Amino acid sequence: MSERVILTTSSHLEGYRVTEHIDIVSAECVFGMNVLKDMFAGFRDFFGGRNKSSQDALRDARVSCLDELRREAASRGANAVIGIDLDYSEISGGGKSMLFLVATGTAVKVARA
Repeated sequence: MSERVILTTSSHLEGYRVTEHIDIVSAECVFGMNVLKDMFAGFRDFFGGRNKSSQDALRDARVSCLDELRREAASRGANAVIGIDLDYSEISGGGKSMLFLVATGTAVKVARA
């Protein structure tokens, strides 16, 4: 059922009207960054160019976190989340690096206009 939850960064959905504001929802996701990926990313940074493995990791993190946001909204009875914001951070220490991603938005019920 959560796959039917509409997500948007906009404050409204074209062709829909908000019938109920439910609550602010969020999804917090933490991902470990592989040491070898970090090492090769350093080489790529030194020599220039794009780092496909880092881009893929960021994309996977975004998709996973938005899926979790959908589930959270659906569990509260929403069929859409508007005003979504994504915040990425890196947490590192002790030779380990973690990617921290937070997705927030407003869970709402919408109906076709």
